[in-house]
Amino acid sequence: MRSDTARILLVDDHALVRQALADRLSLEDNFTIVGMAGDASEAIDMAVEYQPDIILMDIDMPNLNCFDASSRIISLVKHVNIIFLSAFVYDHYIDSALAVGAKGYLSKSDSIQTVILAIEQVVNGQVYFSEQVKDRLVIDKKPSTRSSNTKTRLSSLSPRELEVLGYIAQGKSTKQVASVMNISAKTVESHTTKLMNKLDLHNRVELTRFAIREQIALP
Repeated sequence: MRSDTARILLVDDHALVRQALADRLSLEDNFTIVGMAGDASEAIDMAVEYQPDIILMDIDMPNLNCFDASSRIISLVKHVNIIFLSAFVYDHYIDSALAVGAKGYLSKSDSIQTVILAIEQVVNGQVYFSEQVKDRLVIDKKPSTRSSNTKTRLSSLSPRELEVLGYIAQGKSTKQVASVMNISAKTVESHTTKLMNKLDLHNRVELTRFAIREQIALP
C-alpha cells in the first residue's frame, strides 16, 4: 500500500448497504472511503479515477458481471486489491473470485469486525476468506477420505513447491512469482505442474482453494 491509510472503494447496488458500510468504516483511523459505486461498470470508472487500494465489491449486481469488471480493474489499477462481499457463498462464485485474483471473500452475514479485519490483512499483503467461505473450499468430494489424502499430499511437497503454492494462493501470476522468487517463469511453470500432479489438482484455481483451506497462504 502507498500510505498508512487504506483508500477504499465500496461497490454495491443497494444504496443503504453502501452508506452503512461507509459510515462504519469511516470511523477507522486507517481507512478512507474514496468513493461508492452502484454497479460494476461504475466501479471501473471510479477505480481508474480514485486509484483505491481496496475495493469491497458485491457480486450479484445488475448490468456488467462483477468478475469481468474486476479483471478489467486489476488490469488498469496495478496496486488494487479486491475483496468480494456477498450474500451468496456459492462454489462457482468462490471459484470465479479466485480466478480473477481476489484477495478476499466475505459473506454479508459476517460481522463488521470481520470486514475490518479482512481489509487490514489484505492491506498488509495477506489474503482473507471468512470461515463460511473456507468451509466450502473443499477439493475432495468424500469427507471420509479428504483428511488423510490431504495430509499425505501436503507432506509430499518440497519447501520450494510450498513457496510457489503460497504465491499462487495470493493471486500472483507466473511472471510475478518468478520475479519474487528470482527464478525463471519456466521454472515456476514446472513447479506448478508438479504441484498439480502431487495434489491431484487440475488448475490454479484448485491450487488456490487447496492452499487457502490448508492455510498455506495465511499467517
